[in-house]
Amino acid sequence: MATFQQAPNGRGSNIEEEEELINTVCLESQQLLLSLPKGGHSWGFGYQYQGFWCRGERLQSLMAFQRHFQALDTDLIIFTVPRSGTLWLKSMAFAIVNRRLYTTTSKHNPLLTTSSHELVPFMELNDKLYGSNNCLPDFTNFHSPRLLATHVLYSSLPESIKNSNCKIVYICRNTKDNFISLWHFLRKWASRKGVDRLIPLDEALDLYCNGVSPYGPFWDHELGYWKESLERPKKVLFLKYEDMKKDSSKSKLKRLAEFLGYPFSLEEESERVMEEILNLCSFDYLKNLEVNKERNFR
Repeated sequence: MATFQQAPNGRGSNIEEEEELINTVCLESQQLLLSLPKGGHSWGFGYQYQGFWCRGERLQSLMAFQRHFQALDTDLIIFTVPRSGTLWLKSMAFAIVNRRLYTTTSKHNPLLTTSSHELVPFMELNDKLYGSNNCLPDFTNFHSPRLLATHVLYSSLPESIKNSNCKIVYICRNTKDNFISLWHFLRKWASRKGVDRLIPLDEALDLYCNGVSPYGPFWDHELGYWKESLERPKKVLFLKYEDMKKDSSKSKLKRLAEFLGYPFSLEEESERVMEEILNLCSFDYLKNLEVNKERNFR
């Protein structure tokens, strides 16, 4: 199963070393916040760090991830800008990699009971990883290949990801649809947080077009991965949300499986395994699962 379990202590082998690292990164991030450009507070974030926008309370986690994550050549990492099909792509990747352990019809398939955001965790957002401001999260119980995810744009990734032979899968979405989905999602998020003023559509659009959006500007985010996919096609696969949704998406799923190193056999094709995975990971099916109803579906 390509997911993780936290070790009993949940920390690095040297607790004193980890605490020292956390204190150092914490102090540096607090000092850095004072000098960073601000904007987009009504979106629920407001600091520009290394050319992209993020929430201030996430800066320490981002810095820890950038400095201390060590990629493995066998890692499979999902990259997205928020609201571009993230959970959907995670679900398909998990189903592909684990189809021999969990058939699509098995009632024990983890996709039926566990959010794909847990099965394929965000490194900088998941509290069991760097999301808890932990500089040395425990990866020892991850099974190979490690299925991981991040929203960070390419230029700000840890050097170990750029320099390793790990596989990168990126998905982009039509800009207009991405903006509308993001606006609705962040308004719901703000409402749950008890924010008095919900950002109007025209104000949000101005911010978005000026590059002020979570992990944006969106064009820098997409362009970075697009260029890498052209220069290093064996390392970076660039997908389009709209293409994946088409009726012919079976060919896209087949391409994804081949890129990840888990191609479908002729026997699996004849047994319609691809169709079963597409049905299991379809929007209509996933969104009606109880585990996804209160989650970030896209």
